Amino acid sequence: MTKELIRLHVNGEARELAAAPNALLLDVLRQELGLTGAKRGCDDSSCGCCAVLAGGVPVLACVALASSYQDVPITTVEGLARDGEMDPVQEAFVSWGGAQCGFCTPGFLMTTRALLDRNPDPTLEEVREALSSNLCRCTGYTQIYDSVLAAARKLRERCG
Repeated sequence: MTKELIRLHVNGEARELAAAPNALLLDVLRQELGLTGAKRGCDDSSCGCCAVLAGGVPVLACVALASSYQDVPITTVEGLARDGEMDPVQEAFVSWGGAQCGFCTPGFLMTTRALLDRNPDPTLEEVREALSSNLCRCTGYTQIYDSVLAAARKLRERCG
């Protein structure tokens, strides 16, 4: 298959690469750019392990064509930390036990980051709704929900 030049803006860095027109964003991130945080859990958009942010919105990279996201700011879990400091969402997941085996954690982190960017004070019900497209096979979700609410509190304290 013929490859075409695509331009992606990932974690604040412009990247150019050759990719097949049908290349999935997840494959390009993992195989071409070496960003392996997003995981392939299902290949049919039902688990959320592959979630990244595109323009601040969660996107399931296992079903997204990479060429559709040219020049759209993409953030992967590797892009959450800044200057060696974990994002408050990452800190909360560590402190509150939201990260279990870690396989689904990148997708939860990215979906949580998007939620808190648009709603800094979510209710438990809003957290449940926002995370409903992410599956975890290790927990009963309570620690994940607690982590999200703790991250929200921390972010509000920093801002206010």
